[in-house]
Amino acid sequence: MKAENTSIPHLVIEPGGTWEALNLRDIWRFRELFYFLTWRDIKVRYKQTALGATWAIIQPLFTMAIFTLLFGRLAKMPSDNIPYPLFAFAGLLPWTFFSNSIGNSGNSLVGSSHLITKVYFPRMIIPAASVLAGLIDFFFAFVVMVILMIWYRVPIGSGILMLPVLIALTSLLALGVGMWLSALNVKFRDVRYVIPFLVQFWMFATPIIYPASLMPAKYRQVLALNPMTGIIEGYRVSLLGGINGSRFNWTAICFSAAITFAVLVYAAYDFRRMEKTFADIV
Repeated sequence: MKAENTSIPHLVIEPGGTWEALNLRDIWRFRELFYFLTWRDIKVRYKQTALGATWAIIQPLFTMAIFTLLFGRLAKMPSDNIPYPLFAFAGLLPWTFFSNSIGNSGNSLVGSSHLITKVYFPRMIIPAASVLAGLIDFFFAFVVMVILMIWYRVPIGSGILMLPVLIALTSLLALGVGMWLSALNVKFRDVRYVIPFLVQFWMFATPIIYPASLMPAKYRQVLALNPMTGIIEGYRVSLLGGINGSRFNWTAICFSAAITFAVLVYAAYDFRRMEKTFADIV
């Protein structure tokens, strides 16, 4: 008597090679989990808060007010002929997204240990979900940027077409740095204490409260090694270039893009290399 050939749906887990760092096909298969983790991060972030997602607007707005008072009014910091509140907020908008994303994604694997030890899925989804959740906050804060531009009657130029590219670069850089830090944090728990110092140092090494033109020429090349320099300056030209007629520094933007992709590929490769040990040590 022949046994019936029944077809039973099953999931085959195939380990990818170490050089297949960005396995987008695998992530696409688990896209519903990706969306779920993103929504979970958003809900947990504002759970039991009176103002909820309004904090995504308050944080950069309050920081802008402090910077305007200290650096714009008291220190008389130059701002490339742009009203200092606009100048500061245009820099804080992408920086807040970037810094919050690497902070949240850097701690994401340790915070999701209960999932990692119980079920298989591409671990890269966890830090990526933190970055996507931060992008939602970014768009909330962007509403304030639009209001400020209307208030100051900022003319919109063709540079605004570059904005999606700059947002994509910010997201990819945040994903690369956050993914690498999250993998390190699983193995070395000291990393969670290093991240705030890293973010603070990185902020002052980025032209947020000051224009890049303020730096002496011999130091500008050093400043350009920071990938966020070209990105932040690009945001200002894209959003506020109609005020002072500034133009994109394509060399700086291309350099930032090259570093961003290099960081992303290295971080993904290192993440995949360490991924096999996460369940054992998390």
